[in-house]
Amino acid sequence: GDPYICHPLAVARIVSKEIGMGSTTIAAALLHDVVKETKVTNEEIDEAFGLRIGNLVRGITKISGGNVRFVTEETSDEHHHAIKNPEEQAENFRNLLLTMSEDVRVLIVKIADRLHNMRTLNALSQFKQRRIANETLYLYAPLAYRLGLFNIKSELEDLSLKFEHPEEYEEIKNLIKDSEASRERLVTTFAAPIVSMVEALDLKYTFKYRMKSIFSTW
Repeated sequence: GDPYICHPLAVARIVSKEIGMGSTTIAAALLHDVVKETKVTNEEIDEAFGLRIGNLVRGITKISGGNVRFVTEETSDEHHHAIKNPEEQAENFRNLLLTMSEDVRVLIVKIADRLHNMRTLNALSQFKQRRIANETLYLYAPLAYRLGLFNIKSELEDLSLKFEHPEEYEEIKNLIKDSEASRERLVTTFAAPIVSMVEALDLKYTFKYRMKSIFSTW
């Protein structure tokens, strides 16, 4: 229901703010669907924005076709034959993407594109939600992990769980929320002797802990 420009703008924001890429990748993110969705050609992109950006857009268009699709037992319907080993299939696709992509920035835009698609997945039918969530879990989350995008990997996993197992997702989310205060107390109590020992040694330190993600907890 949103104007289409909202999607490329959102992908460009992810590439810029959440991944920290530069102007060339941001430009490619803004243009990533132009050749696929309009009558504009790759040559026109090259002419208007130069070959560096043009080649990235070309690479993104190349891996955005219907060939990067797979179904599993859970997401097959009467039009598809289920694939028996989704993990093996996904591994093949990950390798295919890595091989096809001469420039890692192509994959970074593609992952940002998928992240925004997952954040707005409510707009699609339940069948499409499950298929895309399944594909995200097997293909895009491990790819993000391989590229060192750990926060994005976690969010993709959590969002996949939200659409594949909504009840379990909500239950764990609420349990994490409800246990926040007791967790804080536990960490503070546990850390106290360590903190006092480190302070006694007059060391500069940063104390960190992390909550496991919803998917990881599940």
